[in-house]
This record gives sequence, C-alpha cells and structure tokens, in this order.
Amino acid sequence: MSAGVAARPAWGRAPLLVAVILLAWGLAIAAELTGEVQWVHHHRLVVDGMAVWASLALFLVAWQVHVAAMMLPTTLPMVSLYRRVAAGQAHPRLARLSFLSGYLAVWTAFGLVALVAMALLEGLSAHWHWLHHRPEWLAGGTLVLAGAFQFSALKARCLDKCRAPRAFLLNHYRQGLAGGLALGVRHGAYCLGCCWALMLVMFAVGIANLAWMAPLAALMLYEKVGRHGQRLVGPVGGALILLGLLVMAGPAWLPNLVPAHGLH
Repeated sequence: MSAGVAARPAWGRAPLLVAVILLAWGLAIAAELTGEVQWVHHHRLVVDGMAVWASLALFLVAWQVHVAAMMLPTTLPMVSLYRRVAAGQAHPRLARLSFLSGYLAVWTAFGLVALVAMALLEGLSAHWHWLHHRPEWLAGGTLVLAGAFQFSALKARCLDKCRAPRAFLLNHYRQGLAGGLALGVRHGAYCLGCCWALMLVMFAVGIANLAWMAPLAALMLYEKVGRHGQRLVGPVGGALILLGLLVMAGPAWLPNLVPAHGLH
C-alpha cells in the first residue's frame, strides 16, 4: 500500500492529535486576526523588556504551536500505525506518549538551535554595517538554502523513510516506554532531515507569518503523504532558489513577501 493511500484514514485514528493540530492552527489564525501576532511571532533570544528565561519560555511555547500546526499533520500516518502496533503493549497510551515526546524533542532542539543561530546572525548584522542595511540578503539566502536542499541526497533519503511508515516500524519498532521514545526520536530525526530547511524559512519571514506558514505546511504534508509528492520536490526547490535570488536582487519588488521585521 502506498504512503498516500495509507495516510487517508490516519486522521480518523488519532482524534486527540487532530484536535491539537486544529487548536494550533486556530491559535495562529486568531493571533493574526486579533493583532496579537507578537505572542506567536517571537523568534529572538531576548525580547525587549523580558528576562532571558521568560523570553526563552515564550519562544518554546510559540514554537510548539507551530510544530503542532505544521509538522504533526505530516506524522499522522506514522502515529496511526504505531497506535495499532503498540496496542498489545502493557501500557499502550504511555508508549504513544513516549513516541510523541521523542518526536517533539527533536523539533524542539532544532528550534532552539535555529533561535541561537538567528541571534548570532542578528549580532553579526549589528556590527557589520553592510549586512545591517541589507537584511534581504539573509532572507534571500535562507530561501536559496532551502531551495538547494530540496535537491540533496539527504532530503531524498529522509523523505523515502517518511513516506514508508510501515517499513520504518518493521525495522525499528521496540516495545516499552524507552522503545517508544527511541522510535520517536528516530522518526523525528528523519522528519527533521526532510523539512529543516523549509522550517528555517519561517525564522527568516517570521514564524507566525500565515502567508508562508500555510503553503509550507501544505507542501511538507504533500511531499510526505501525497501520491505524487516526490515529483514536487525539484520544482519547489527551483522556485525557492529563484525567489531567494529575486529577494536579494530587489526586495522592493516583493514588499509583502519577506517583511523587514523578519530579520530584526
């Protein structure tokens, strides 16, 4: 059975997870509509007027919302299969929780690394006059990087793993809480290998930017579970590279695509 076919009933087999995904999208949309987007838009190591620990906590909450909205839909086929396979364990619910904890831990670690990297780039920009007045080069460079990664062997390998959840479980499934955690971390690592560059784009344009958030989430979902998802990888890579070059060449052509505050 193909990954695309297997994915269709997954939504009905994980109602709680689907509710979490819908809630995350609801929060993102509500923040946009009410003008309170700063609470989920945060991508700085230190927010003005806030202690470091409070700023970091705010980021972690906002990042979990975005991971839930953008990445959890792509892992529903795996969660659905794991739920069925782990049903015979002594503590199946705890095993599923361990699996999801491992998966989220990988994406949380990536978010923290990206946050620190963004802070370092902002610090470099502040001391480099040329770069400080050309933030579009950072945004455009991120888009070019994301586009180039679409053609990488690592992307192809990880995407193959994510599109074959049955084979993945057959090769790596272990019972128990530790087994579920390890499986979640491994699955999260492959998921990260597929999508880290696309998610990095959100740091450049603003992680609560719905104009980017929705199409990127749809793209990552279709790449993994769509019947012809692999055919989309190359054209999207080319489009991102072209878009990144256009942003670097003349950001005034695309005034709403890469907000100026995305990198400040």
